[in-house]
Amino acid sequence: MKIESPSFKSGASIPSKFTCQGDDVNPLLTIQDVPDQAQSLVLIMDDPDAPAGIWVHWLLWNISPHTSEISENSVPNKAVQGKNSWGKSTYGGPCPPTGTHRYFFKCYALDTTLSISSSANKDQLENAMQGHVVAAAELMATYKKR
Repeated sequence: MKIESPSFKSGASIPSKFTCQGDDVNPLLTIQDVPDQAQSLVLIMDDPDAPAGIWVHWLLWNISPHTSEISENSVPNKAVQGKNSWGKSTYGGPCPPTGTHRYFFKCYALDTTLSISSSANKDQLENAMQGHVVAAAELMATYKKR
């Protein structure tokens, strides 16, 4: 399985358009080679370099396994957005207080769909995913506030 973005290369800097210093919209993401047994996809975007610990920017689950692309500034049809570290069920772009931070877009293929509330946070989402991950992929990029 693979997750990529035509907006930036793995390991490169995320364009400011997708950050708090720009339009603060999610980038276009492409997903390839999802296993046939997948019943749904999960997307977690987080920043492990945040001063207070891992900062969650975006949670999505119950994405159709046939999804090959998550369009810019959009949520796939029928996907559920969970609570990010700001307490909002939306995408929140990179906005590091200091220095360069890494941002991970992690995609998981599950053998089930999840029956959890849209108020779920990352810990609750990961607990619900346990034992159901059949494949995973990640894309990492960086951002430094200008």
